[in-house]
Amino acid sequence: MLVTLKEILKYAEENKCAIGSFNTPTLENIMATLEAAEELNVPVILMHAEIHEEYAPLDIIGPIMVEMAKKSSQKVCVFLDHGTSINYIERALELGFSGVMYDGSALSYEENLKNTIVCGELAKKYGASLEAEIGVIGGREAGDKREDATKMYTNPEDALRFVNEAKCIDALACSFGTAHGIYKSQPKLDFERIVKIAELTKLPLVMHGGSGVSKENYLTTIDCGIRKINYYSYAGKAGVDATREFLNTNPTFYHEIAYNAKNAMKENIKEAMKVFNKISNQPFNNI
Repeated sequence: MLVTLKEILKYAEENKCAIGSFNTPTLENIMATLEAAEELNVPVILMHAEIHEEYAPLDIIGPIMVEMAKKSSQKVCVFLDHGTSINYIERALELGFSGVMYDGSALSYEENLKNTIVCGELAKKYGASLEAEIGVIGGREAGDKREDATKMYTNPEDALRFVNEAKCIDALACSFGTAHGIYKSQPKLDFERIVKIAELTKLPLVMHGGSGVSKENYLTTIDCGIRKINYYSYAGKAGVDATREFLNTNPTFYHEIAYNAKNAMKENIKEAMKVFNKISNQPFNNI
């Protein structure tokens, strides 16, 4: 069933867990994510990133995401990730997305705040929820020439000011040591910063660049106040790895390759969901 981000995060807060938010630029990604959530009986967030427009146009993939969410047996939020264009965000809302993120992290504080307020009004108009960002998460957002990562971390006092001045934010993305993409080394996370931001803002916090974090660090961040974890890179990698292996069997049709990749991504996503929802104490080595 289709629900708002706010409703999903209420569940996360009540259960002291985090909800996985998975990018779905293909039908196989959507199927893998929903099948994993249904098999584990957990809520989930289907996510489309504006940066994936080239691969999956919003006007095509969006209605599919919404329709499949409505038919799911689980609570599903259909979410726009890293929306930098207000017009693009409104298009997603018009299609039925139940949550949107405005990413003004590359702008000045004043511009970010102004545009966040506009997006908050749009989300309210369509009955959806808003995630905003203060600070800069490393990786594609920050570009190739990055300074010391700690200089981009979210200042807790800035986060409090931002939330109080915007008055429309349902979830806050903050920077505390994660980065988008594949990690070359284990990230060093600032857990005290998460706790401070959560205490000051009283909002559910979002981990971006969630793929590749250790099980122990996932659980610690959740205990500190993270309620939404964005996850994609390692699930996508699982699909590629499975495809390489499957090609050695000389498949005849493309749909066989796609189906095999979907199943591999589903298993990777299930492992992540088990950690985020604290379902199992078993070690996880493939997320």
